[in-house]
Amino acid sequence: MIRHSHVCVSNIDGPLPMANSTSSRCGFLRGLLLLRAAFLTLLTIIMSSTLFAQDPAADFRTNCMSCHTIGGGRLTGPDLKNVTQRKDRAWLTTFIQDPKSVIDAGDPYAQELMKASRGVVMPTLPAMTRARAEALLSLIEAESKLEKSQFAGVQISERPFTPRDVEVGHGIFMGTVPLKNGGPSCISCHTVQGIKLFGGGTLAPDLTTVFERYQGRKTLATWLSAPATPTMQSVFKKQALEGEEILALVAYFQSTLARNPEDVSAERLNFILIGLAGALIVLGLFDVVWNKRLRTVRRALVQEKRLETINE
Repeated sequence: MIRHSHVCVSNIDGPLPMANSTSSRCGFLRGLLLLRAAFLTLLTIIMSSTLFAQDPAADFRTNCMSCHTIGGGRLTGPDLKNVTQRKDRAWLTTFIQDPKSVIDAGDPYAQELMKASRGVVMPTLPAMTRARAEALLSLIEAESKLEKSQFAGVQISERPFTPRDVEVGHGIFMGTVPLKNGGPSCISCHTVQGIKLFGGGTLAPDLTTVFERYQGRKTLATWLSAPATPTMQSVFKKQALEGEEILALVAYFQSTLARNPEDVSAERLNFILIGLAGALIVLGLFDVVWNKRLRTVRRALVQEKRLETINE
């Protein structure tokens, strides 16, 4: 008995160090997972930075072209043609790496750039290393020597927009006019004021005043030719808009500036009312089907009860 009791006590006491050991192993594994996640994140940043450094043209197209051209004139930011002749390379490298810090430090040239851009501050790009900035500047220098850079921006006609341009742009937005390269319609994600029934998509910003926000046709057209948002880049990288399609969309977005701001509230109210009406119809159909089924079951039970009573 004593021996058995001793074994039991040793069994009871035994798991305690095992629990501590298990807890230590769990903590160790958790630490390894965190280190692995941190390593993969760092590796991703390094690889993306290295990739862009190896292909500065892709870097410029992805991160710079929505605000800058090389020889195509000012957009939101300045034309970068011969920028290394206007400012020394060391300053430009520092500015590209962290524009906000240079502006906040009170640098006079950086302040002038911000003023010319109407207060828009150039964003700090993730994983922007000195090597990557140097590669971009080398690309800009090389492109500046060409008669026409590949980054001169989309060249759309400067002629006045016509009602036909607006009509085609509206069709492209709504999806009734298909895009030549097979891209999706704008209404899949966006809306503008004045669209009837459901009022367009709500996954992305309302584009009613996008013409004004992008300060006119040239900047908006350039943005549409090389969208800067990750979602738009992934969608239109291999399905780019044609020049005439961009012209029509810009004409349409100029026309939407005159829309009544109260239209949106009315459209949302219509959407809610349609939803409520649909719900009531479904509930009504459910009630009819359920009552019919209930009457059928009740009738069978009543008949069965009557037969039982007669047999008794």
